[in-house]
Amino acid sequence: MAETYSLAEAAMKIIEDRRSIRDYTDEPVSEEHLKMILEAARLAPSGENAQPWRFIIVKDPATRKKLGAIAGGGSGRRFTAEFVTKKMQERFASLEDEAKKKAVFEKLTSGRVSAFLADAPVSIVVCGKKDVWDLPYDTSAAIENMLLMVTALGLGACWVIAPCIDIRDEERLKDLLNVPEGFKVISIVAVGHPTRPHRPRPRIPLHELVYSETWDSPYYKEEEA
Repeated sequence: MAETYSLAEAAMKIIEDRRSIRDYTDEPVSEEHLKMILEAARLAPSGENAQPWRFIIVKDPATRKKLGAIAGGGSGRRFTAEFVTKKMQERFASLEDEAKKKAVFEKLTSGRVSAFLADAPVSIVVCGKKDVWDLPYDTSAAIENMLLMVTALGLGACWVIAPCIDIRDEERLKDLLNVPEGFKVISIVAVGHPTRPHRPRPRIPLHELVYSETWDSPYYKEEEA
């Protein structure tokens, strides 16, 4: 018998079930599902109802390969800098398995963590109008709506910023996709059918995140959170 949920319970389950998925099967994303994902993005809130977002759907294998190369290069430079400055070693100090730690470092510094865009069945390139005050917040709301709809549809997605951080990479994307002046490439959302279930990542408990009136006064006691 299928489980039944109240509207609030269903919303929370979708939020809890969302994962960052980087491995996809060859099964295509249906046009019906793609339209629902984009409709969810279109209905996101935005400052002064500016709706600055625009979306480019990329399915062509050659273009996907170029997206993967740009994303991999961006991640590789970013994480290599973190490794060279010892920040990465500090970040993973609690990981005692040296083989796993070495594999993580290699995945990050090589850029493979983002190069998977080359293999994603669909990439949704999120762009935004530069002359809008709240551009980064507006587009982030649209992206989160997409991620939640993806989860509700039983698909997988990953929000990728690696090819958009370095202005040189962003210019490569704009040239590749013919993005006009006056618009900025914000992020890329990869979408597809997951190859396997993914376990949830650890989350900081509420009693460490929420304060009452002032910063130094926890709103929840540890046993209540």
